[in-house]
Amino acid sequence: MSFLGTVASDFMKLGEIPENRKSDTIDFAAVDFESIKASLLEYINAVYPQDYDNFYSSDLGMMLVELVAYMGAVTSFKTDAVANECFINTVKNRQNLIKLLNLVGVKLKGPSSASARGKLTWASAGAFTPDDGVGAFSFGPGDRTYTIASPQDGAPATYTLYKLDSNDVIEEISNNTDTITFYGASDAGNSASTVFTDMALVEGSLSVEAGTFGASPIQRIPLTNGPVIEKSVGVFVESTDEGASNATGAYVEVDRLFSTSGATAKVFEVIYDAEFNATLVFGDGAISQNPPADGAYTVSYRVGGGSRGNLVKQALNLIATDSNAKEWRLENSTDMTGGQNAETLQEAKRYGPYTFKTQDRLVTIQDYIAFVNRYQDSLGNSGRATAVTREAYSSANIIDVYLLQKATNLQFQKASPLFKKGLLEAIEDKKMLTDQVVVNDGVARTLDFTVTLRVDKEYKQIEEQLKRVVSNEIITFFLVGNMEFGKDFLKVDLERKIFKLSEVRFATIDNIPAVIPLDMNEILQLNNFSLNIIYI
Repeated sequence: MSFLGTVASDFMKLGEIPENRKSDTIDFAAVDFESIKASLLEYINAVYPQDYDNFYSSDLGMMLVELVAYMGAVTSFKTDAVANECFINTVKNRQNLIKLLNLVGVKLKGPSSASARGKLTWASAGAFTPDDGVGAFSFGPGDRTYTIASPQDGAPATYTLYKLDSNDVIEEISNNTDTITFYGASDAGNSASTVFTDMALVEGSLSVEAGTFGASPIQRIPLTNGPVIEKSVGVFVESTDEGASNATGAYVEVDRLFSTSGATAKVFEVIYDAEFNATLVFGDGAISQNPPADGAYTVSYRVGGGSRGNLVKQALNLIATDSNAKEWRLENSTDMTGGQNAETLQEAKRYGPYTFKTQDRLVTIQDYIAFVNRYQDSLGNSGRATAVTREAYSSANIIDVYLLQKATNLQFQKASPLFKKGLLEAIEDKKMLTDQVVVNDGVARTLDFTVTLRVDKEYKQIEEQLKRVVSNEIITFFLVGNMEFGKDFLKVDLERKIFKLSEVRFATIDNIPAVIPLDMNEILQLNNFSLNIIYI
């Protein structure tokens, strides 16, 4: 510009920013659309005061500024999102969480299945005619699955029949066909008995796959169907090689192959992907048994799982046909409970790091809490627990574990003796030798409340849809996986969850106190709730 002899023109000349100082005007703290746009306008005013001053929304220059701000905001958001996905505490994507946990040897728990005690009653015409002199009859893989309509959604739900051993544990697969056989003399105590109860009904469709191992340093078996239910996989290997006779027999699932002791241990690990399709991985002959090449395998597993398989007592009541076409009435003689959906992100983020810290042994209270909350028995049942030290000595401790078993996605139940026994046996292998562990029943405190919603009048036409949206938010808040022992309930936490819904102006919970304190052995459980809507 030229000097016109006026103060204004002289000031503008002196106010120009040199080329090497323009970067000083950049606001690196601007990350969202509005702040980036504002910083761009400040930059234009500072660097080009005489070249551009038409700051109207209809101007081409303002359009270009907003486009740059738009791209900056998108790039900034993606940078933050990528950074968040690199850490367990901030990750949002399920697939990314799986990868992060895999780095430390922790796996997300897949769907678990509902289970109940089963009962078979002779239903064929005439007297009971067993398959042999001791009252034996069998069910092959094709005869062991039964389908009814799920009471939750009306869609088909499939259940599989299993035989229980003398300890009420599902028997391992013991032959290359996975056929189960009941014996009247030993199981029912009477070869002429027409009622048998040594069995379990477990939700999930039974799949049986057979094949032959190839020549590989580490044997793997990718399973065809999914999602594979937790703790449902059984493997039987049969080798004709005399030098590999130790490899023949049933193989047992373990959480981690590297925690196995012994080169001849017949174990395998199940590796899941994000959709819970599974691959079985065997040892290399050093950390566990390596099945030989050309060895034949039979794998049985269940597909399905989730809360939709939970049933009340005798809800499953149908005619079952054994391998010799004889008819039996089959029913669940106890409630079908324990069906759970796959582990949520919140559960995995909470207990996954602690599981890694335990290093397959139990020393601290946090070790016990993490282990018990991720424990599953042979039926896939799981629970919610806390642990406290009753007495602590320099040489030994007495540790109280307060436990409730998960019945449904929203309900707890008193842990069964079988579940407690399995838990104590699992703890015994990992605890300090001098520690004593006592399992106690926790207390589930039920909650009933009324929610009042204040909503704009235009939403009155979709009232039922609105109620479903709010109900889903409330149910998600009270999922058993989100509940913790000894955690006080603050009703404002739930009110904020509901208030975040775009359709809700304001939400209040009317008939309960602001804080419900819980003792360390108590946990909250949703019972009933109702919704009132005020249109404004």
